[in-house]
Amino acid sequence: MATTGRSAEDAARVFAIREFNRFYTARLGLLRKRYLGGEFSLTEARVLYEIASTPDLTASALRNRLGLDAGYVSRTLSLLTRRKLVRQTASGADGREKLLTLSAMGRRKLAQLNEHSARQIEGLLQPLSAADRDTVVAFLSKVRLILSQKQEPIIRIVRLSNANEDAIRLLEEYYEAVDIARRDSPEGIQEIIDHPASGMWLAYLEDKAVGCVVLRKLESIPLAGECKRLYVQPHARGRGIANALLDALEECACHEGLRWVYLDSHESLKAAAILYQKRHFGPCKRYNDNPQANVFLRKRLGPGRSPSRSRKRSDTERPGLS
Repeated sequence: MATTGRSAEDAARVFAIREFNRFYTARLGLLRKRYLGGEFSLTEARVLYEIASTPDLTASALRNRLGLDAGYVSRTLSLLTRRKLVRQTASGADGREKLLTLSAMGRRKLAQLNEHSARQIEGLLQPLSAADRDTVVAFLSKVRLILSQKQEPIIRIVRLSNANEDAIRLLEEYYEAVDIARRDSPEGIQEIIDHPASGMWLAYLEDKAVGCVVLRKLESIPLAGECKRLYVQPHARGRGIANALLDALEECACHEGLRWVYLDSHESLKAAAILYQKRHFGPCKRYNDNPQANVFLRKRLGPGRSPSRSRKRSDTERPGLS
């Protein structure tokens, strides 16, 4: 086996962990087509467990938690729904998301799986002495704790000098997410980027562009700019990216001498409303003729109103209609 780039010590560690994985997966029967010899695959059984143990779980959150492909998760949920084990209902906070719950039959099936799994583990531990059982449990708990202490991915906020492919791609995703009618051309975005009191920022997570926001100088209101196209991809939400984008936008607005930031949205985008409220945006009169907007907000910048970088991370990052 090639170990190019690894020291002898690292290669030995990798080999030891892979050896354990091969032993443990075979011992637990995880290589079989059906988990515990029953009617479910291992993935199906795990999906049932995650839905039962996590209130208000959505399909996107489930996908992120298990690290699975979106199409695979969708097919698995569709199968379990057709079997009347899983229910999918529209989220009150975001109509594009589905909340996942187990039906009564789903709960019964999961209870059977849990009992079967418990008996299997009891069978593994039964031949061991009490001291060895405690050692196994303690070591496995320690391994889980160590491997859970992963580094947070680096988030970078970049102000654009050109309307690049990442910017166009994220804007297209934004338009589809909120079903927006007024769409910007690449030339129009470049004009905004080139204006000294306007701009566009992208958020990069592990060197992949996952979010955007646009600041446009409002010619109709003195010393004011407009926050537009705030968007964070679903898989990247919950990391404070929307706040970081708005921090960059507000800092630029202050630097350019603007005193107000306006935005428009829609009352159905409840998660976006929560985000704006936390950032001290308040209601104002309609300031444009956007037919898709029925919520109009503004925030005063300047002394005492500068953006804070210490806000608590949340899962309320959703695109606003702006």
